[in-house]
Amino acid sequence: MSIHLQKEITNLKKSILSLGAIVEERVWQAVKSISERDPDLARHVINADLEIDQMEVSIEEECLKVLALHQPVAIDLRYIVAILKINNDLERIGDLASNISRQAEYMFNLDMIKIPPEFPIIAEKTQDMLKKSLDALVNLDTGLAQEVREEDDEVDSLNRIMYDRVKEVIRKDLNQLDAMIHMRSASKNLERIADLATNIAEDVIYTCRGEIVRHKTGDLDECS
Repeated sequence: MSIHLQKEITNLKKSILSLGAIVEERVWQAVKSISERDPDLARHVINADLEIDQMEVSIEEECLKVLALHQPVAIDLRYIVAILKINNDLERIGDLASNISRQAEYMFNLDMIKIPPEFPIIAEKTQDMLKKSLDALVNLDTGLAQEVREEDDEVDSLNRIMYDRVKEVIRKDLNQLDAMIHMRSASKNLERIADLATNIAEDVIYTCRGEIVRHKTGDLDECS
C-alpha cells in the first residue's frame, strides 16, 4: 500500500467512526426521549438529522475519490467498499432514530402510559449490537461481528413479543390504542436498527474474508 493510500484510508476510518459515534448517540437520545418523555431531546434528534446526512455525503465523496485516484486492490478495495455500504447504513440508522423521536413527540400529547417491559430490553440490545458492530469495524474483528449476527434473532423474537404485548394492552383498554401504536412503531424502528447493525457486521466480515455471508451461519475466521 502506498503512503498516500494508507493516509486516505486512515482518514476514511476516522470519518466513518465519527459518524458512527454520532449515530450511536442519536439512537440513545431517541430512546431516552420516549422513556423520560423529553420533548426537547426528541426535537434535538430530529433537527440534528441534517448533520448526519451531510456527513454521509462527504464520506461517500471521499470514498469515490480514493477509488478513482488510487485504484486499490484486495483488502484495501474491500475496506473502502465496506465503508461505502456502512456509511449508507449509518445514515439510515440516523433516520430511524429520528422516526423514534417523532413517535415520542406524538406520545407527548397523549396520557402517560406504562411502557411495555420488552421495549427497554429491545432498546438496550439494539444499542449494544450497534456498538459491537462499530467496534468490530475498528478492530476488523470477525468474532465480534459474528456475535452481532447471532444477536439479531433475539431482537426479532423480542419484537414479536412486543407486538403481542401491544395487542393485549389494546384489547384491555382501547384508550391506549394511539399510544400503543406509537410504541409498536418505535419498537419496529429499533428492530430495523438491529438489522442495519447486522449489515455493518457482515460488511466487516466481507472486508476480512472477501466473502458475502448474509445467508450463511457458523463460525468465521479472523481477518488476515
